[in-house]
Amino acid sequence: MKRLLLWLPLAFFAAVLALVASGLIKPADRAIHSALIDKPLPEIDLPPLLADKPGIKGGFGGKPRLVNVFASWCLPCIAEAKQLMKLKEMGVEIDGVATADTTPAMQAFLAQNGDPYARIGDDRNRKVQFSLGSAGVPETFVIDGRGRIVMQHIGDVREEHLPELLAALEAAK
Repeated sequence: MKRLLLWLPLAFFAAVLALVASGLIKPADRAIHSALIDKPLPEIDLPPLLADKPGIKGGFGGKPRLVNVFASWCLPCIAEAKQLMKLKEMGVEIDGVATADTTPAMQAFLAQNGDPYARIGDDRNRKVQFSLGSAGVPETFVIDGRGRIVMQHIGDVREEHLPELLAALEAAK
């Protein structure tokens, strides 16, 4: 019995080591999966933030588009602006949900970084942002022609994300 007790710490150590090794070999899925995928886009009724650009209200005209939740004060939003401009040049329609922002700040942001947006809604109180299940900025949603969310991209859109977004838009037709 004493000999068995001598080996107990070693057996415990081996079990802990095996557990750690299994986590390193096959790490857990840390991706955030939206509960709204394949569900209708929540009702959006946002007034325009800028006088020369419409707000966002209701339907999407039967064609796929991106809805980008962003803010002028968001550094990753500045980083993704170049990629959103590329998408616009490819013919992708992008609606912007401007969270907790002001007209002067947004005008400066668009003048400096480009304006990829067909419409920009003023979501000052973040009601629409939260109804989309978005907790931060930026986040981009692919919406199909029926108004259903088919993809949620969390974080800034980088060049390596463009093929995935374009494929999701193509599949959403």
